[in-house]
Amino acid sequence: MSKKTTHTKLFESSLVKEALKESFIKLSPSKMFRNPVMFTVWIGTIVMAGVCIWIAQGEKNQGSLAYNITVTAVLLITLLFANFAEAIAEARGKAQADSLRKTREDTPAKLIQVIGEMYVNEIKIVPSSQLNKGDLFLCEAGDIIPSDGEIIEGLATIDESAITGESAPVIREAGGDKSSVTGGTKVLSDAIKVKVTTDPGESFLDKMIALVEGASRQKTPNEIALTILLAGFTLVFIIVTVTLKPFADYATTPITIAAFISLFVCLIPTTIGGLLSAIGIAGMDRALRANVITKSGKAVETAGDVDVLLLDKTGTITIGNRKATHFHVAPGVDALHFTQCAVLSSMADETPEGKSIIELAGVNPSTYTVNHPRYIKFTAETRSSGIDFDHTRIRKGASDAITKLVTSAGNAVPPQVDDAVKKISSNGGTPLVVSENEKVLGVIELQDIIKPGISERFERLRKMGIKTVMVTGDNPLTAKFIAEKAGVDDFIAEAKPEDKMNYIRKEQTSGRLVAMMGDGTNDAPALAQADVGVAMNSGTQAAKEAGNMVDLDNDPTKLIEVVEIGKQLLMTRGTLTTFSIANDVAKYFAIVPALFITSIPALQSINIMKLHSPESAILSAVIFNAIIIPLLIPLALRGVAYKPIGASALLRRNLLIYGLGGVLVPFIGIKIIDLVIQSFL
Repeated sequence: MSKKTTHTKLFESSLVKEALKESFIKLSPSKMFRNPVMFTVWIGTIVMAGVCIWIAQGEKNQGSLAYNITVTAVLLITLLFANFAEAIAEARGKAQADSLRKTREDTPAKLIQVIGEMYVNEIKIVPSSQLNKGDLFLCEAGDIIPSDGEIIEGLATIDESAITGESAPVIREAGGDKSSVTGGTKVLSDAIKVKVTTDPGESFLDKMIALVEGASRQKTPNEIALTILLAGFTLVFIIVTVTLKPFADYATTPITIAAFISLFVCLIPTTIGGLLSAIGIAGMDRALRANVITKSGKAVETAGDVDVLLLDKTGTITIGNRKATHFHVAPGVDALHFTQCAVLSSMADETPEGKSIIELAGVNPSTYTVNHPRYIKFTAETRSSGIDFDHTRIRKGASDAITKLVTSAGNAVPPQVDDAVKKISSNGGTPLVVSENEKVLGVIELQDIIKPGISERFERLRKMGIKTVMVTGDNPLTAKFIAEKAGVDDFIAEAKPEDKMNYIRKEQTSGRLVAMMGDGTNDAPALAQADVGVAMNSGTQAAKEAGNMVDLDNDPTKLIEVVEIGKQLLMTRGTLTTFSIANDVAKYFAIVPALFITSIPALQSINIMKLHSPESAILSAVIFNAIIIPLLIPLALRGVAYKPIGASALLRRNLLIYGLGGVLVPFIGIKIIDLVIQSFL
């Protein structure tokens, strides 16, 4: 079971202490300037401090000293609460980084010596910090892997719990898409030779530590746009507040500086202004707690806007352990000879499918004697593999690939073999045709199982408005069967690397955002092209470099969870923005009538809350404005609960709960605060 979180409590005492200290440090003008909304509150606080000094020196027209000090203190507390929201989010990220630093140790490495340009079997023990890209090291049972790399020889069981939190060991081996190892993990059995793929200070752990540090987070485009919008609101309310002065003079209503600043602070969207950074940091933090490392906040945010999702069939939609279940022998071919050829074609096939063919045959390949064998590896281009020896050429592969090979030599495919291929495909299986010297011998049937509950997950995505696309190397018949059974919207059959790229580009040209997951080197171009590319941690270095997220759990369905995290981030920002702006309506009705009600009695009709006095109205509003920020911090960090109910339904719910609620809650809160402070005025 994966350890999804490092901290179970939202506010741990150590994190709160660190955040409180940071709240005061963040009062520095250089730090406050980055948040236009809160910077204007900071200026207002400085002005109020000056007013207090002015009153202490004998000024009589700005209210009592105690009242002005109280307003100044509440404004300062508002700033501290806003800083605390950002600091607590950053502290959670830094705590995660500290736990990763414990994993990154300067472990000893068994460096394989190089003489000239040749590696020799001489081992030299060096610190991991001295390993450079291209070096080769040996790891045996019990060793900590000193650096990121690719296994070039051997197979080993590895404990990755220090990185992923997953207690179950995993197998990594040379070749294929499970060859990548991460520094800080531990070899449990066997021995491997690993080639270093990163320079010192650039390992996966180093990047993880830098990424989870809240301070290193860059603002996303949507966040920048919202910051500009909030700055615009702030500018508008500066004008509104300033223009009240001539109205007050005309109505012969004295308004103090404290009242003007309080009105301004209450009208600008301080709630979302104070929580905006915390929401963004918490979005990356939630992704990390789902064991997904994001290379930028933009990646998480983009995931929330994804329109098209590309998913591999094997391991994502199906269980992934395709097994050979039956041999279909062509007419006139000896069954024993077919079995022998099927086994020979799978001798160099390290995939689970290849191993299952040998298992189904029930023979030991070492009993077959072949002279000077040349093994043909499977490639996405040829979609076949096999063996050449003496004057014999045995191939095993997709039906269309073997058909093309056979017909190009002037031979025909028996109708019975065609029928078997169609029947296997229509039942959701995968047919592999075997040929010898360009003559078809028969078909191997592979079967996979669709993952339970996957169709329900696709239905959730459909409700989000996301199109799901299955990518598979299977023939169109098999692909269609699996796609229909799983509930996928579209599929790409007999897919080659360039097919994924072309599909992604086509969708992007239509203005859609595309996400995909991959683990192999051949997935790297498509991962780089996709708007959201999630690479498996167990995959190749090329895939991890190309993607903008890395899934530590190696769970192919994690892409669906990433999309939901992105949606939740956007929803949280939207709902709190709605709530913040709606708050201003109530605060307007609290302060403005209180300021003018004595000189303009007609305003009594909009004095809905019947507040005690102008002073209590102003204090109640600014106090509520301050305390609402910490009350909403848990919501900003946890995120608004997301349900896949469609955009219009989400908008209605948002307006009902956070729009209407944002108007009503301040009316109630301000009135309660007014009743409490009446006795102090």
